[in-house]
Amino acid sequence: MTTATTGRTTVEGAVGTAHTRVEGRDKVTGAARYAGEIPFADLAHGWLVLSTVARGRIREIDTDAVLGMPGVLAVLHHGNAPRVDTDYVGMLGIPPDPTAAVFQNDRVPHAGWPVALVVAGTPEQAREAAETLVVSYDEEPHDTALFADRTDAYPVDGHMPAETEKGDLAAGLAASATVVDEEYTTPEEHHSMMEPHAATALWDGGRLEVVDSNQGTTWVQGELAKMFSLDESAVRVRSEHVGGGFGSKGLRAHQVSAVMAATVLQRPVRVVMTRRQMFSLAGYRSPTTQRVRLGADPDGRLRALEHRSLNQTSTFYEFVEPGAGVARIMYDADAHRTANHVVRLDVPSPTFMRAPGEAPGSFAIEAALDELAERCGVDPIELRLRNEPEAGPVSGLPFSSRNLAACFREGARRFGWAERDPRPGVRRDGRWLLGTGTAAASFQAGAAPSTALVTAEADGTFTVRISAADLGTGARTALTLVAADALEVTPERVRVRIGDSDFGPAMIAGGSMGTRSWAWAITIAAGELRERLALGTSIPPEGITVRSDSTEALGALAQKERHSFGAQFAEVAVDTATGEVRVRRMLGIFAAGRIVNPLTARNQLVGGMVWGISMALHEEAVRDRASGGLYGPDLAGYHVATHADVPDVEADWVDDPDPDDPVGIKGVGEIGIVGAAAAVANAVWHATGVRHRNLPIRPDRVLSATVPTAGGGTDA
Repeated sequence: MTTATTGRTTVEGAVGTAHTRVEGRDKVTGAARYAGEIPFADLAHGWLVLSTVARGRIREIDTDAVLGMPGVLAVLHHGNAPRVDTDYVGMLGIPPDPTAAVFQNDRVPHAGWPVALVVAGTPEQAREAAETLVVSYDEEPHDTALFADRTDAYPVDGHMPAETEKGDLAAGLAASATVVDEEYTTPEEHHSMMEPHAATALWDGGRLEVVDSNQGTTWVQGELAKMFSLDESAVRVRSEHVGGGFGSKGLRAHQVSAVMAATVLQRPVRVVMTRRQMFSLAGYRSPTTQRVRLGADPDGRLRALEHRSLNQTSTFYEFVEPGAGVARIMYDADAHRTANHVVRLDVPSPTFMRAPGEAPGSFAIEAALDELAERCGVDPIELRLRNEPEAGPVSGLPFSSRNLAACFREGARRFGWAERDPRPGVRRDGRWLLGTGTAAASFQAGAAPSTALVTAEADGTFTVRISAADLGTGARTALTLVAADALEVTPERVRVRIGDSDFGPAMIAGGSMGTRSWAWAITIAAGELRERLALGTSIPPEGITVRSDSTEALGALAQKERHSFGAQFAEVAVDTATGEVRVRRMLGIFAAGRIVNPLTARNQLVGGMVWGISMALHEEAVRDRASGGLYGPDLAGYHVATHADVPDVEADWVDDPDPDDPVGIKGVGEIGIVGAAAAVANAVWHATGVRHRNLPIRPDRVLSATVPTAGGGTDA
């Protein structure tokens, strides 16, 4: 522990020490209530009705029979629902996804589009009526096929430019001793967090209140205010406990339909998505088709790099999964080209999903680097270290810190990499072929303006109020530790309240920017409050409150490439007779800034790595070309890693405080999944000598691959 000395007391620093979650007891005893559990008087329940066609128009909705069913209060649809405004730019600098603006016209752009909301006195009554409702359509031909050679693909700027280019790529490839030119694909993947999307809306004294499960109360507040033409002060959104989000819990159909129903009925209305509805309405990670071309000298040093990524988006909303973005940070070459393209299809809109862009993009680029290392006869770690850039490969900006080499060296030592026989297909354990693989990881370390309120209470405690969101990451506990150190008191004297838009604007929980952004605002407020208390100011019964805004501090930062980095290592066992692949052990070493709470940070990193295993071997949502819908849109049909798939996963870190952050934070929420799938895929090649460039590495794909002779290699 570190020690801080004040004029009042001496305390040991809390940041950097392991602390159990401050709300842990409430969660394990059931005292912590989630959005779908909070009681309201006179509560009605809404059930969404989704389209059964993939493209067309609603011809008729037969509401008469349903309105006569027991308990049914209303059926909202495009013919009677309140009108909303979608002509605005939201908090994240993008227009709202029209999927959230429900019941505005008769168009159906994809299977599972919301066409009605049935509201009744109980959930059971609402569900029975919703399943009884008859909707007729004029169906039109649809297209849901994503493939590499689509002529209608086009570039889209997301949260980065669509395309970057420098140097002569053709000349660089021609001058290279070794060239890798391969295509890699990743499937459609879904968030599937433990807690489904749920929201309750009610009007209280002319003010709209929404109790929700979201990743940012002020984000949802602002979106609802604009959509319903309200002043933001007339909307309050609360979200105290959230059971996972991963990028999907922004503004969705359930919140908007709940507000519509509460407005029409003038009573509280709750709408909860079913698990199957989440596969249509909660967003997902788009499938990608990626082409990577690498040209290198005989020693593996890159001369040319091209990374092109294609993803699908809906016909009514552009969302780009920027898979090629990771190459702009990780590796440089004299000739360097990246591009993120999309194609419009009759599918739901994709959205942000843990490490958007980096997760699928790192699979392609890190698998290609592994192929290059094999062809050059260079150790995969050594090849990556030889291609470490001195500055941002595209931006030219200096790195705030880049400790990737330290991650690889520490990881290689602990994983036993030096004992690895580089030849594929030579290690056995009975019927199992064994192999090891590695991959690099990076994720941006950003911060966004936020406000915070810190109050010195008359009883000697302190209360922090901030519109943060704890998605289960331990953010509430991390902020308690940050505030305690900033106030120079013990954590027991600090109470952190979050998840209420009345606390003022703050960054959402996303992009690994939440804790960093909130901690910055809390540190500023705590510093000012500590100065006031040092002057001997007496504390009145209502306390002394300081409000901060980090906008100016963040605006003064010098431009740099700010990222977390990591090195992933995996050992797999492959049974070529059954096609079974098992990850026997996995190690991730990360350079992710100062670690606020080692206990919850390790949970986040391990969780990301487990998701990477799941991405490599299991997760795949398959869309039926005939219907436009998904096969098995539930947790029975959508396979994820279970306990048997993750026997030994270890995460650790090297010292890497960000010198420009007041606490030294970078962020750990997403870096754990980046590179994990590539490390597993590279280990499968080392075990079998077969390259798998299409995820997931299913048993049938293993069985259909050509097994090489010992020491040889081939492609799947």
